[in-house]
Amino acid sequence: MTQMTDRAQLPVAVTGATGAQGGATARALLRAGRPVRALTRDPGAPAARQLASLGAESVRADFDDPASLAAALDGAGALFAMSTPFGTDLDTEVRQGSALLDAAAAAGVRHVVFTSATNADRSTGIPHFDSKQRIERHLAGLGLPWTVIGPAAFLDNYANEWTLESLREGVFHLPMPPGVPIPVIAAESIGAFAAHVLAHPDAYAGRRIDIASQWCTGEQIAAAIAAASGRPVRCEEVPLSVVETYSADLAAMFRYFQEVGLDIDTAALHAEHPTVDWRTLEDWAAGRTWTLRDGPREEV
Repeated sequence: MTQMTDRAQLPVAVTGATGAQGGATARALLRAGRPVRALTRDPGAPAARQLASLGAESVRADFDDPASLAAALDGAGALFAMSTPFGTDLDTEVRQGSALLDAAAAAGVRHVVFTSATNADRSTGIPHFDSKQRIERHLAGLGLPWTVIGPAAFLDNYANEWTLESLREGVFHLPMPPGVPIPVIAAESIGAFAAHVLAHPDAYAGRRIDIASQWCTGEQIAAAIAAASGRPVRCEEVPLSVVETYSADLAAMFRYFQEVGLDIDTAALHAEHPTVDWRTLEDWAAGRTWTLRDGPREEV
């Protein structure tokens, strides 16, 4: 008990703290009374200052600066680690993610929670899933206590500016048949689950768990956004050939979703973790401010 109490008093280092997943995890940890060290390239950024106002310690850390990683992880009891190829490339993601984990091992961090993607351990052929599989393998070989969580499709992506552009036209575009369900999860639920794992490190060491709040179709997503925004929204399928012109990576992902599919037993997951806030699609949509309007946008 004393060892667990001492461990809980050490700060949890959170990467991506100014983004959706890391920010949600940092807030969940702070609500639980855990000390949080928010790792960011710019501690003066608005999102970093907001976390600091909630009680987090914001520190500079750069994946390409080993000295900054060593300093940021010094004295940390646990690490919430994430990686992304977006804005860089896959090899850079793997290099930076591995450098972060190496720094955690060198600093003596006692537990690493790495957020990956559902099915990413299955050699899916999806480039940004397979890069995470490479990082997962690197983590498993470091001799650190670790847990990997694999979130399903992010609900928060359905409120980004690219999606909002079509929603303002009354259309929700998705590269899936409108009636075929996929597993989804909100960033706040990822953060809640990560905080739960970080509070029970011994129970989750060496486990890889794919997570989702529910299965829903594109039609259901459109209906939830319509109900929350008060504007009519219909779902339209985007052909994979069109997605391919924008991103071969995302086209591969949605092709995998259609031809192979993800595999999450949400009922069993939720039964095992009843205290986690598994936010539903409807609650997620209702909790956002949707600035949509009817009809086409005016040209300016």
